[in-house]
Amino acid sequence: MAAVISSPLEFNVEDIYVDLQHVVGRRLLLKCEGFNFAGSVKLKAAVEMVDALERDGRLRPGGALIESSSGNMGVALSMVAAHRGYRFVCVTDVRCNRAARRWMEALGSEVHVISEPDREGGFLAARLAHVRELLRANPGYVWLNQYANPGNWRGHYRTTGPEIAKAFPDLDVLFVGAGTTGTLMGCARYFRENQPGVTVVAVDSVGSVTFGAPAGQRLIPGLGTGVRPQILEESYVDDVVHVSECDTIAMCRRMVRCGFLFGGSTGTVVCGALEWLRANRAGDELTALAIAPDMGVNYLDTVYDGKWVERSFGTAPTDPSADH
Repeated sequence: MAAVISSPLEFNVEDIYVDLQHVVGRRLLLKCEGFNFAGSVKLKAAVEMVDALERDGRLRPGGALIESSSGNMGVALSMVAAHRGYRFVCVTDVRCNRAARRWMEALGSEVHVISEPDREGGFLAARLAHVRELLRANPGYVWLNQYANPGNWRGHYRTTGPEIAKAFPDLDVLFVGAGTTGTLMGCARYFRENQPGVTVVAVDSVGSVTFGAPAGQRLIPGLGTGVRPQILEESYVDDVVHVSECDTIAMCRRMVRCGFLFGGSTGTVVCGALEWLRANRAGDELTALAIAPDMGVNYLDTVYDGKWVERSFGTAPTDPSADH
């Protein structure tokens, strides 16, 4: 039967999985979370957090939301705000893809772009400082604060985790990218409580401080942070893999040669999953699944632009699995 919807929030394809065997040379399942009107996994958390504010009476008709985002959450909240009649102010930075900024503006959001990083906390700390300035000047704004908001992980505890468990009851290892850590914490909590035999591996970017690694320059928005998210509880995570941005780009380009245009966060997660599987000598008998947070259209001007890659990294990246 045809699916007829009246809200963009009602459409989210939950059951698309890709077997990357012919792309990466081993069985690795990929849960595709980009098939909704917001284009990413962030839609689930955005709806969960806004719903909670409405239930608590903190967000009323005609209200104004504010949030810091590197891109995907900003787009998701822009869509939710547009559909429900709220104003939305997104504080992002110069690394945010141009397509994501234009998407937010097309949905009616006000976008503030931070051009200088904080000396210690990078662009995230600078964005958060600007959010606090705007809150002082506009006391009516409601800040979702996805980095500390339990609704960020609860959305995935209710949806993403159970969806994966239902589709793959024999799952052995799950790879989840770590940005705000909402998807990671929601899935990790769900499996710890319901299928504790599943190994949950976080995939982070080199230069991110989330798991205590030293801070470094990061040019691709999505995964990684300059300030440790408050919702992160490392006890739920079994292992962590860090992936360089050059390897991220190479993996994205490797997948697109097979027709899969995924986003930078997805390239990072796939690369980290393969690194972990090799390091642990895992064969195809292991049921391994990674979450693909986004698709690649927003990255056409960066990850998939040869001039941007050469200008940013000085050389074309090589295939991270070429020597394995």
